[in-house]
Amino acid sequence: MDSAQKAAVLRQLHTAPELLGMINVWDAVSASVVAAEPRTRVLATAGHSIAATFGYGDGEQIPLDLALGMVARVAAAAGDLPVSADLDGGFGGAGPVACKAIAGAVGANVEDQLRPLAESVAVVEAVVAAGRAEGVPFVLNARIDALAEGGDRPHDLVLADAVERGRAYLAAGATTVFVPGALDDETVQALVAALGPQKLSVIGFPGVPDKRRLAELGVARTTYGPLTQRVALTALQDAARGTYAGGGIPEGTRPLN
Repeated sequence: MDSAQKAAVLRQLHTAPELLGMINVWDAVSASVVAAEPRTRVLATAGHSIAATFGYGDGEQIPLDLALGMVARVAAAAGDLPVSADLDGGFGGAGPVACKAIAGAVGANVEDQLRPLAESVAVVEAVVAAGRAEGVPFVLNARIDALAEGGDRPHDLVLADAVERGRAYLAAGATTVFVPGALDDETVQALVAALGPQKLSVIGFPGVPDKRRLAELGVARTTYGPLTQRVALTALQDAARGTYAGGGIPEGTRPLN
């Protein structure tokens, strides 16, 4: 499939009534492993995980070309599966960055980083316009940092901020809005009620309602951010400790091909 076809598939999966579960990957081999699973329909990159792979901290500390180069490697390993990239806050130019990302990805997360609302809406519009210019119905999952970075603000004010931003981003052309945080059932219900069904994306932190419940509530998508890399590295650390203690590689370890 070409990029436009992959984007159309990714968009349809976001608007379907079924919850879209996306596993985050960070390099070619992790992408290959997840893509080989029969139930995998799409892949998502994790910006934090890609940065860590190269020894950088999170938050656009990694050089843009290095980050986008890994997105392209993930897309190559994914074959015909659509890929959504984590573009952090847009690296200072979300529209041009999205144009570069379209070489591999057909969707993206872009953070609002609690910028003034008008600036954040302009970022959404720039990403959508970049996709249109490339002939790709780019799937933008516009990230809202209000709850994750709310600090000591009252919950009702933080939630109202998230709703205002979410509605504005959807009106500007975002396919869905991503509200990270350890959201409880009541908060998810409130967000779906305000934004509409199949418009909310969440991260599968411990304590967030399970996938069955998220589907019942009308959530469009769930991802796992850097948690999947932590799972892999925890297994590696446990294997190292086991071998140092006199053991060997754990039984049941599978080949990757």
